[in-house]
Amino acid sequence: MNSRRLPRHPFLDHPGPLAFAHRGGTLGGPENSLPAFERAVRLGYRYLETDVHATADGVLVAFHDTRLDRVTDGAGAVAALPWRTVAAARIAGREPIPRMEELLHAFPDTRFSIDVKAPGAVRPLADAIRRANAWDRVCVASFSDRRLAAVRAAAGPRLATSLGPRGILGLRLRSLAGPVPVDRLLGLAARRGAVSVAVPVLVPGTGLPLVDRAFLTTAHRLGLQVHVWTVDTPTEIHALLDLGVDGIMTDRIDVLRDALIERGAWS
Repeated sequence: MNSRRLPRHPFLDHPGPLAFAHRGGTLGGPENSLPAFERAVRLGYRYLETDVHATADGVLVAFHDTRLDRVTDGAGAVAALPWRTVAAARIAGREPIPRMEELLHAFPDTRFSIDVKAPGAVRPLADAIRRANAWDRVCVASFSDRRLAAVRAAAGPRLATSLGPRGILGLRLRSLAGPVPVDRLLGLAARRGAVSVAVPVLVPGTGLPLVDRAFLTTAHRLGLQVHVWTVDTPTEIHALLDLGVDGIMTDRIDVLRDALIERGAWS
């Protein structure tokens, strides 16, 4: 059964496959910048993907890296710097780093997949979602089970999340071998608010497939949508949609949009 027909949370309530602009995409400005998100929304995107860190004084920013150095004209670890210093940095030398709360208010009709990147971002993220009353339009992901558990504890049962690493492992093992002891971890994660799983097509560092028909079937039987990242070519987009994925995250927001229009699935 395709989980799109029975969304477990308002975040997932959308006709057809979900199209995510990964960090805003690459057409309208540098990654995780306000112009990038604005461009995606103007193209018709209703799902945006971003990442969050917190500054030393607790300001939650939409930013991927631990440090400013790679994508801005600033330097240093975000968590070690006060907001006034982070606010002075410019992405690609020209765009300010947006606060997450700013994005939630700037795009009130848009939903956000948010990857919480550091422990210090947990409480500020829960507070930002609460202040914006954004429960129905946020799904939180993380590469850390501990951070996901902390966000769930801080935000409460209304929060939608993706599976963490242990849950993904359990899901993959179950798809290959049927119910296994690690299913206890998967079941616990699912009961604690997980409504989706966000994964790459291949197991990182191995070249082995992760998203295949067995993986999708297992996820859908458990009521979980499968969102795949980061997919930028028409061939791969169409292949994944034919396979039955529920959502695709892309940097090439023009390519994904065109593919969905071609299939009559752009909404």
